[in-house]
Amino acid sequence: MNWVDTHIEIAPPAKPKKITGTRFAAVLGRNHWATPFEVWCEVTRTYQKPFEDTIYTLAGKAIEPKQIAYMKNAYAMTDLRTPTDLFGLDYFKKTHGDFFPKLPIFGGMWDSLLVDEEERPRAVLEFKTTKRSEDWADDVPENYALQAALYAYLLGVEEVILVASFLEEGDYIEPEKFVPTAANTITVEFRLHERYPDFESLLAQAKSFWENSVMGGVSPDYDEKRDAEILDQLRTNHAAPEGDLLSLVAEAEALKAELDAAAAAVAPQSKRLAAIHEELKRQAIALFRPGDQKVEVKGNRFVWTIARSATASIDPAALKADGLLEKYTKPTVQYRMTVKPAKPDSVN
Repeated sequence: MNWVDTHIEIAPPAKPKKITGTRFAAVLGRNHWATPFEVWCEVTRTYQKPFEDTIYTLAGKAIEPKQIAYMKNAYAMTDLRTPTDLFGLDYFKKTHGDFFPKLPIFGGMWDSLLVDEEERPRAVLEFKTTKRSEDWADDVPENYALQAALYAYLLGVEEVILVASFLEEGDYIEPEKFVPTAANTITVEFRLHERYPDFESLLAQAKSFWENSVMGGVSPDYDEKRDAEILDQLRTNHAAPEGDLLSLVAEAEALKAELDAAAAAVAPQSKRLAAIHEELKRQAIALFRPGDQKVEVKGNRFVWTIARSATASIDPAALKADGLLEKYTKPTVQYRMTVKPAKPDSVN
C-alpha cells in the first residue's frame, strides 16, 4: 500500500466485491453517511468496518416481514414475491448475498418484487425503518432512491416502490410489537427514467470508478474527517508478535490480568486515597511561606512533600502573530504505549 498525497495505491484486487445498491450512491458521492473512499476500501477488500448489529438494524430485520404483510393486505399485492419465495429459506447462503451473479460489476439483494402473470419482475420494492421522519419530508433520501433505482435497472423494470415505517424510541426496544399502519408507514413510488433520465450516465460514472479506482488500484481522495476511522486503521500496523516479542506479550498479559484483578479489589480505597491526596495538596500549598521551596507533611509511616518551582512558558499565539512560530518549531517523534482489551480482528 502506497500513500500518495490524499489517496492510496494498491495492487488491483484479484476478487473485488461488487457495487451493490447500498454502495451505489456513495460511489457517486451522493450518500451523506458513506464516502467513495469508504466504498473503495470495501470493494477492494482493503478494509471494511466491522459489522455489529444495533437496535436499528435489529429493528429493521424484525419489522420488514411486517411491512411485507402490510403491503400484501393493505394494497392487495398478491403478486408480491420475497427472496424466500424465489430462493428458499436460506437464500443468503444459496446466493452468497448476490441476486445478480452473472453481472461482473453490479450486484446485491433487493427486498421484494412485484411480478406479472408469468412471474417476471415488473416492480422492485425496498423497505426502510427510521426514526428520522424529517429525512423523508420533502423526498426520498437520495441514497435509498439510488439503491432501489439500481436494482430496478438491473431487473429491467421501471417501477420502484419505497416503503418507509417511522418508528418511536420504544419500537427499537420491542420491534416485535410494531404494527405498520397508514399512520406510521408511507409508500413512495417513482419510475426509474422519470426520476433519473440520465441514469445511464450515473452507471457510466460507477463503471469509471470500477475501472480506474478498483481495477486500477488507485483510491478516490480520502477525507481526513469523514474517513478518520478507516484512516486510523490503515495507518496502524497490526503486528502479530513472534519470537521474544510473543513471549513478552504472553508474560505481560498474565501479569496485567493479576494486577487488574488486584486493582479492582482495592478500587474504592484507591479512589478515596486520590481524593485525600488532592485535599492534602490543597491544604499544604496554603502553608507555603515566602522563600519556601517545599512543604513536608509527616505522618507515622510516610512523608508527603509538595515542591514549588517556577518555569518559563512560550506563548505560541504570540510567536505565530510575529511570524516566528513555524521558523522555530522543529518536528519531534515520540512514542506512547497504551494497553486496552483486544477486539475481534477487522474484516479485510
